[in-house]
Formats: sequence, structure tokens, C-alpha cells
Amino acid sequence: MKKLFDIVCGTLSGLALFAIMVLTFLDVSGRKIWSQSITGSLELTELLMVVVIFGALPLVSMKSEHVVFDSLDALFSPFFQRIQRALVNLVCAALLFGLAYLMWRTGSEFAVTGETTAQLKIAKAPFIQGMGVLCGLTGLVHLIKAFGSAQEEESSEGGTL
Repeated sequence: MKKLFDIVCGTLSGLALFAIMVLTFLDVSGRKIWSQSITGSLELTELLMVVVIFGALPLVSMKSEHVVFDSLDALFSPFFQRIQRALVNLVCAALLFGLAYLMWRTGSEFAVTGETTAQLKIAKAPFIQGMGVLCGLTGLVHLIKAFGSAQEEESSEGGTL
């Protein structure tokens, strides 16, 4: 299940990032060569950034690759550190579930009112609801980490301060 999660979220974020790269290349090339930019490229980039950021958020949480301040960790016992990690994960889960609810509700309101982007008229609702779903998944990751085993998965080198 974890492997599938990695593949789906990683592919989603990776494809969106690749699309931003191609779009930026074509837009800049078009401006330099034909003095014509791609209509709506800014809107597309903004929407694709949403996909990159929120698609990667569950992976960052699952792998504990957040930026953390751990300078004081040496002063605390391993027991206290486990309690602290559990509490931080519970708070993160609660906040992300709340954010997921608000985003889903906002997306539903946008779907009813037909809210779209200004230039390309792309519906905003699916993107906002997708943000809500991915925040909910990230909240679930934190909830599992809060009640999971005491063994904390170490982040990659350079992943923390």
C-alpha cells in the first residue's frame, strides 16, 4: 500500500512539475522567437503548482522530510521525544483534517457557483477539492504516525536542520 501511495503521489507531482517545465519552456521560447506568449500560461502554472505542492505533501509527511528544529532534542529523553512526536503528529493531523474540510466545502461552493479561472475559464472546484483530499490523506499519514510504532523513520540526509 505504501508503495502504491508513493507511486500515485510521486507520479502526480512529477507529471505536474514536468508540465510546468514544458509550459515555461514553450512560453519563453514563443515570446523570444514569435513575440507571442501562450495564453493563460500563468493560470496553468498556478494550477499545476497546486498539484505539485499538494501531491507531494503526503509523501513529505510519510517520509518525515519536513524542516524541523531539533537543536534541543539532545536535552530530552527518548521517552519525551516520542511523546513530543506523537503530540506534534496529532496536532498536524487535526489541522490538516480541518483544512481538508474547509477546502472541500469551498470547492463544493465553487462547483455550485461555477467559479472558473479568469482567462481560460478552467473550473476551480476540482483543484480545490483535490487539495482537500490530499490534505485529508496527509492528515491520515500524521494520524498513523502519531499512533504508529515508536520507531520513527529517519529522514534522508539534509532533510532536516
